[in-house]
Amino acid sequence: MVEITAGPVRCSVQDGVAVLTLDNPPFNLVFRGLTEALGRALDALADDATVRAVIVTGAGPRAFCAGSDIAEFQRLMQPGRIGPEKLNLQHQVFGRLDDFPKPTVAAVTGLAYGGGLEIAVCCDLIVADENARFALPEIKLGVFPGSGGPVRVTRRVGEARAKELMFLGEPIDAPTALAWGLINRVVPQGAALNTALALAATLAQRPPLALALCKQAIDLTLDMTEDAAIAAALPLSERVFTSTESREGVRAFLAKQTPRFPNALHATKE
Repeated sequence: MVEITAGPVRCSVQDGVAVLTLDNPPFNLVFRGLTEALGRALDALADDATVRAVIVTGAGPRAFCAGSDIAEFQRLMQPGRIGPEKLNLQHQVFGRLDDFPKPTVAAVTGLAYGGGLEIAVCCDLIVADENARFALPEIKLGVFPGSGGPVRVTRRVGEARAKELMFLGEPIDAPTALAWGLINRVVPQGAALNTALALAATLAQRPPLALALCKQAIDLTLDMTEDAAIAAALPLSERVFTSTESREGVRAFLAKQTPRFPNALHATKE
């Protein structure tokens, strides 16, 4: 794919890992152009067979993304405007990130507030600097998160913690976010992106079909009853067990070798 080096979302690809950088300084605020650019980049990366994993991060040290540009809100407060002019597109693009067929990692430095946190929780894994802060402060404006936050954040942290975040609108620090299950790892200041790159490099070496179907199976548990989700996951298991990836994994295990999965990157030597 052609790399994007300018605009509100920059994209670079190296060794099978794509890095999407939200770039609207100083706080990388969400506006329509950024959302559109994120959608275009995700479409291109989904179709790029050389890309195995995707990282989403923010430009600069101050924020991953501090949410929406509040200055835009006044013109959106008339009936019938917020959906067509803002939320409908955000739902589509954020949903595309949430359902992305390849592993995704958010690397958070600084603030992940409002829509920024809603973007981060669309990713499979979240790595944060120790000084990062997370908040859903929309209640202080008389609204609530409108781009998936009430669903995706609640699924990560549970009802009680989600209500605390959304009802009070107060930020939490990275260690608290880790303890709540909102994020996966806390790393020293300045190390989030490098840690995310290391994770993505590992994911790029995993069997891509098995990863994609495993993600689908996990997502089923969020949308169905337990029995229905288990039943729906069965054909996914049957598919991976008959794949060339599975045959290679079993062969390598029995031979006491490192598997070399088809279509995965092979950074290690046997």
